[in-house]
Amino acid sequence: MKVTGITPRGYCKGVVRAINIVRKAANSSQRPLYILGMIVHNEYIVNALKELGAVTVEDASKTRMELLDSINQGTVIITAHGAGEQVMTKAKEKGLNIIDASCLDVIKTHDLIKQRLLEGYEILYIGKKNHPESEGAMMIDSDHMHLITEKKDLLSLNPNIKYLITSQTTMSLFDVYELCEYAKKILPNLIVEQEICNATRIRQEAISKMDPDIDIVFIVGDPHSNNTAKLASIAKNKAGKETYMIESIEDLKIEWLEHKHHAAVSSGASTPTSLTNQVIDFLKQFEWNDLQTHNKPNVDYSNIL
Repeated sequence: MKVTGITPRGYCKGVVRAINIVRKAANSSQRPLYILGMIVHNEYIVNALKELGAVTVEDASKTRMELLDSINQGTVIITAHGAGEQVMTKAKEKGLNIIDASCLDVIKTHDLIKQRLLEGYEILYIGKKNHPESEGAMMIDSDHMHLITEKKDLLSLNPNIKYLITSQTTMSLFDVYELCEYAKKILPNLIVEQEICNATRIRQEAISKMDPDIDIVFIVGDPHSNNTAKLASIAKNKAGKETYMIESIEDLKIEWLEHKHHAAVSSGASTPTSLTNQVIDFLKQFEWNDLQTHNKPNVDYSNIL
């Protein structure tokens, strides 16, 4: 089978930085060591870090503030998604040592929001509800910030107020552009500051410009990962390709490959390279009429970090 590995793909600089921060902490004497939520949205990475002694405290139904209630000693690591200052304050009040692994692009967005709030702007934040990055940003000033998930969220706003519109760093750049263009039509006093990080942007642009003869696409990544989900959405809805989001080679179903000749593979920014390479290597040797090529290898856990 012909295979195109879409580039760039895999780890972004923020993910590499966060993982390295946890590894360094795990090799020190800062125990017990807890991570406040998934350090990045990939279960394989979470499990690998657990083997090093870094315990992830995660519950999708709880905020970062609520997750802190179960940590009473030791060191707590703030994930790449960032957190509100209230989270930091609560951790300090509990006597916890804090290590901040927030992505620098997330910190940049927080700084932008704070500056514009000081200038008297209301903030429109395009993001995913209950996502940790959105949660952290919205905690900056919940009274003067508005979470925007779709066009109808813009309709109840006072058009006479001055607004800044910005976004979660891992959103679809195409969705953000559409929402910003719509906002411009109904809000005359609007400043647009799209904060899609560069790694997310160039990955999404590469997916949207795939070769026309590609007839199936695999996006490797964790279902928790928003940037992975956006890549899959762009491949399916913008590029018009048959698309599957898989965590590893284990999830790839042979029947999907019937009558397929050219596959494309990409991965989310928090997906270990070894998992993506396994998918690429398997597809390269695959022939529908040769049953010996249908045997999938076991997931390679050796190079997750």
